[in-house]
Amino acid sequence: MSKRIGFVGVGRMGANMARRLHDLKYPVTVVYDINQKAAEELAKEIGAEATNKLARVTELADVIFTVVSDDAAMYKIFAKNGDSLLIGAKGKIFINTATISPKTHIEIGKLCEEVGAEAIEACMASSIPQARSGTLYFMLGGKKQVVDEVEPILKDMSSSRRYCGELGSAAKVKALVNMVMNINTAALAEGLGLAKALNLDLNMIREVFSQTGANSRVLETDGEDMQNREHACFFSAEHALKDSGIALNLAKEAGLNLPLAQATYNQYQRLVKKGFGQYDKSAISELTFPDRHGLDKD
Repeated sequence: MSKRIGFVGVGRMGANMARRLHDLKYPVTVVYDINQKAAEELAKEIGAEATNKLARVTELADVIFTVVSDDAAMYKIFAKNGDSLLIGAKGKIFINTATISPKTHIEIGKLCEEVGAEAIEACMASSIPQARSGTLYFMLGGKKQVVDEVEPILKDMSSSRRYCGELGSAAKVKALVNMVMNINTAALAEGLGLAKALNLDLNMIREVFSQTGANSRVLETDGEDMQNREHACFFSAEHALKDSGIALNLAKEAGLNLPLAQATYNQYQRLVKKGFGQYDKSAISELTFPDRHGLDKD
């Protein structure tokens, strides 16, 4: 693989994606993060350059992964003025992995085209262990020929990939995925919270759930954590709130009323306001278990 690879955003996900590619002997040449210390530590580990200039990332890489937090962060790194990934970007390919609004993906793609670059979406429905082991699930969007060009890289980072369509399509699919996941998480927290209030054995309840219509992937990933109040962060409550908000905005544009999605958004908003934003999404159980914070009276 001759294409040089760069990363913008080397938090838990970005850093482990970079480590995976480094393990496979891909030339990961440059990393950038607003947390300069994190960038420097990773760069030392994988033999890359840590830079505090976005334009330097574009200079040193042919394919650039962006792993940032939200729409505002995307517009900042692809700014029209000042330090930006767009400087000297002709011929470069940007693989944007953040869960952001479809509109932002489309607009960033247009900015890239204006300078002779290409951008695709590679939205992820996986977490930190999968980033490290190369078993991510990618939802891809953008020009098919560009997606095909970077397919060898994406294949080595994932167990499965799904091409969703033109730019913005993958973000729509990801919004639906996280909307349903968040609803399932909130529902599980209420089910386990009620079981606790009824003095039922939670180990037994989780086993029964797993064999019935109450089963879900969330039960596998979050059920025991909710029971044991173990909320080490794999997918934060803040991100759950943001992603449910993206889905609700799409529903509004489509003229749909989604009461379950709205109720889940409201629960995560309460959770974040209580100071649990940086905890895992499983911390929503802190609102439903009777011996914890309990449900508000409002």
